[in-house]
Amino acid sequence: MMIPQTPEDLWRQAVQLDREGRPVEAIAVYERLLSLKPLTPDAWYNLGQAQWRTRRFDSALASYERALSCGISRPEEVHLNRAVILAQHLGRADDAARELRRALELNARYVPALLNLGNISEQQGDAGQASRLYTQALQVDPANALALSRLPNLRTLNDANDPLIAQLAQAAGDARRPPDDRADLGFGLGKALNDVGRHDEAFAAYQAANQASRTAGGPALRYDAAAHERLVDRLVREFPLANPPRVPPPGRAAPIFICGMFRSGSTLIEQVLAAHPQVTAGGELDLIPALVKRHLPPGGDWAVLHDSAALGAMAREYLDAVENIFPGAGTLTDKRPDNFLHIGLIKTLFPDARIVCTRRDAVDNCLSVYFLHLSRAMPYALDLLDIAHWFRQHRRLMEHWKTLYGADIHEVDYDAFVSDPEPVARQLLAFCGLPWEAACLDFHRSRGVVRTASLWQVRQPLHSRASGRWRHYERHLAGLREALAL
Repeated sequence: MMIPQTPEDLWRQAVQLDREGRPVEAIAVYERLLSLKPLTPDAWYNLGQAQWRTRRFDSALASYERALSCGISRPEEVHLNRAVILAQHLGRADDAARELRRALELNARYVPALLNLGNISEQQGDAGQASRLYTQALQVDPANALALSRLPNLRTLNDANDPLIAQLAQAAGDARRPPDDRADLGFGLGKALNDVGRHDEAFAAYQAANQASRTAGGPALRYDAAAHERLVDRLVREFPLANPPRVPPPGRAAPIFICGMFRSGSTLIEQVLAAHPQVTAGGELDLIPALVKRHLPPGGDWAVLHDSAALGAMAREYLDAVENIFPGAGTLTDKRPDNFLHIGLIKTLFPDARIVCTRRDAVDNCLSVYFLHLSRAMPYALDLLDIAHWFRQHRRLMEHWKTLYGADIHEVDYDAFVSDPEPVARQLLAFCGLPWEAACLDFHRSRGVVRTASLWQVRQPLHSRASGRWRHYERHLAGLREALAL
């Protein structure tokens, strides 16, 4: 005879499952608990957390709402979580901003809400509002590294003696700060010094920032070049599929996929397309990487590639998610730079998909990656020679994809575009099956949300200042040029 479990038993079981990284099972136990005690706010909160981890975003939002209605303590944190889901996963920046403002109504000194609302203001192109919010965060927490590090991104510094530079330098040089703080501050300092032409000092700041980033949050990160080469080898070996299954047509058109190296111009090209009245910018969607993580892990057997029913389900899952985020959108873009790794899967799921791949001068591209604070999931970005290795593997894989799907892959040269944009834009639109639209050359006037590191660059009229920027840093780049065989 089964002994009935008490709510306390269920709570302990659910929390343990959460700790063990078993969120699907934890969800089932939290739901049983809540069927017995439906007014338990912490259980609703934990259920929302587990649903978020399993990408059940609408369910997570509903669970967080129940936690709020049950009177959870620290409700501002719940509003923050709802805002992150709305902004990062569902593309609803205005709704996210409302959640953050609600959090600040409850606690005007809640720094995470100030920082996230500042970030949304940046994405929406409101530099003044972002600056006010970051400054407000610094008034609450004068040592806040993220708020201070964002300020130089909101304007171009022109004075080599701008007091913000000294403020950043002092904070970044404080060895008492944790590595993640010093990384944030170092990247901000590098940008400020680059603006005013103090290039050797800027390079030193970026170098220190990358070194700090390597140790932020735990053991020092190392890029496994051999493992990445094995992955590229396997992609080349697996695609084309020996006996490709017939995948049922999904019923809706796939987006235009824009990919390439980070910092190769993909955001710029998406904004060019988004200026067309028939196009909606999807931004950096994480949908394809999420499918790959579940179904094509590097050490897995990838049997799904030979299962037409499973592939059809993956295609439908992707398109259903897109429809949920962008209901009724016409031509959509999915601009995820590292989707270049997954072109074989994309073309298997969506045989008619168009792929736009951006490319740029190799040294400029690698240097720009080094100057960008990327996620710890990208350890190659912390060292110029590792970036060069990743770049070479990118080029190798793209050559393979072009041999397979050449007619459906269009490369856009960033440097050619900024030099003479109209011919490049005309070719791009023709490839995408879109009529010419002169507004595509005025992309910087768009007031849409831009959620990438290039958000301020693409709000400026077109210029070529970033082409050849590496020459300012030439004395530091001999090893990079040699690694790129230049």
